[in-house]
Amino acid sequence: MERYLNLNGDSGVTRYEIGRDFIRVQFRDPTIYVYDYVQPGKDHVDRMKELAVSGRGLGTYISQHVGKAYARKE
Repeated sequence: MERYLNLNGDSGVTRYEIGRDFIRVQFRDPTIYVYDYVQPGKDHVDRMKELAVSGRGLGTYISQHVGKAYARKE
């Protein structure tokens, strides 16, 4: 997994991994959350991928638009 840049300096997101139809996100706890094209859906996942690469806004987007709509926890 890649280190999340956290350019705002206040994100709970620490790492992420982008796949073809999913994104895996690790927050400050060791749990990894998987979001995919089924849950929460393609539009959300594609936006989350953009934010992850940019290093800004991923945690906020998840809390405001996705919430607990993850596909699974690892």
